[in-house]
Amino acid sequence: MNYGDNKKYIWQQKEWPRWTFDYKRLDSLLSQATLERGKLLGSMQALGFKTSEEFCLKALTSDVVKSSEIEGEKINPESARSSLARRLGIEVGAFIPPDKNVDGVVEMVLDATNNHAKPLDENRLFGWHAALFPTGHSGMHKITVAAFRSDNEGPMQVVSGGAGREKVHYEAPPANTLKSEIAYFLRWFNHEDKQLNSVIKAGLAHLWFVTLHPFDDGNGRIGRAICDMALARADGSPQRFYSLSAQVLHEREGYYNNLEHAQKGTLDVTDWLEWFLSCLLHAVLNAHEEVNGALYLANLASQAGGSLNKRQVKMLDMMMHNFEGKLTTGKWAALTKCSTDTALRDIEELVSLGALAKAGESKRGTHYLLATSRQQEN
Repeated sequence: MNYGDNKKYIWQQKEWPRWTFDYKRLDSLLSQATLERGKLLGSMQALGFKTSEEFCLKALTSDVVKSSEIEGEKINPESARSSLARRLGIEVGAFIPPDKNVDGVVEMVLDATNNHAKPLDENRLFGWHAALFPTGHSGMHKITVAAFRSDNEGPMQVVSGGAGREKVHYEAPPANTLKSEIAYFLRWFNHEDKQLNSVIKAGLAHLWFVTLHPFDDGNGRIGRAICDMALARADGSPQRFYSLSAQVLHEREGYYNNLEHAQKGTLDVTDWLEWFLSCLLHAVLNAHEEVNGALYLANLASQAGGSLNKRQVKMLDMMMHNFEGKLTTGKWAALTKCSTDTALRDIEELVSLGALAKAGESKRGTHYLLATSRQQEN
């Protein structure tokens, strides 16, 4: 599969697609990622079925929302959560009315993870693509759906910058090569190679697919679904307790920089795999923090006689993740839509349990911190 003498892109190398990488350089990160994934799965088993189910729903929702957000597509998290819960048979209260655009992404993600053991073939890829673009349009533009791109309007390029300032970051292989290129990729993806680590394979699969860029649009999202499919095979489970897409979004600049570097480099993709494994490790470690938070709330509930109310759970979760400013009874009341008297009772109960600590007083009243954060402020 040699495409000529101009070897600007990786697919133009005469050795394409014979990937190489330095296992020794990757060994430490790979071992850490493997260890932490195993610990996470063990923690989820200890939490019990219902809590594990809730974590799986949360991770899948994050994958659906964040994978789209990486490409600049906004999806309502509650709509995604409702769509996932409906398909998984999980009770989450009132369901939000279906949204065909959200449902399509959900169908792809669930097919990739729940049916990870089934072979990936061309028709399945076409089905995912059709699910992503149910109207046959990407934004205002009509695109070819459930078929490979044709390049009728010129080569497929990844471009940034406005008119007159365009920068071409990457140009994909010609459309007339895609049939054979994808066939080769799928044979490799479906073949079980005992000499190739399954997590390394997930990182290679994503890079390979987005390098081929076979569709008019949606290549990044489908590439991440393929990656999640490979990771589900590696975990031996369809359940997802960590969101790689959420971490990729957090490291989006690094993601695109490393992708471009790999696509313009040699077939030695050690640098790409090093970034991928680091990103995966951080995604798993973030999930560990979520589990520790759940265990913390469960222990508090036990101390409180069996349960915390919904307001307390909501506010403690916010304070452990993305709370801004100082917590006062007024802010608690506003965020939970309750009276200031109720807010004060909620807070005082958490103070008595040792979850919150009185941090100081001002003209606007007392404010509180998580007990573990108090020393950091003082």
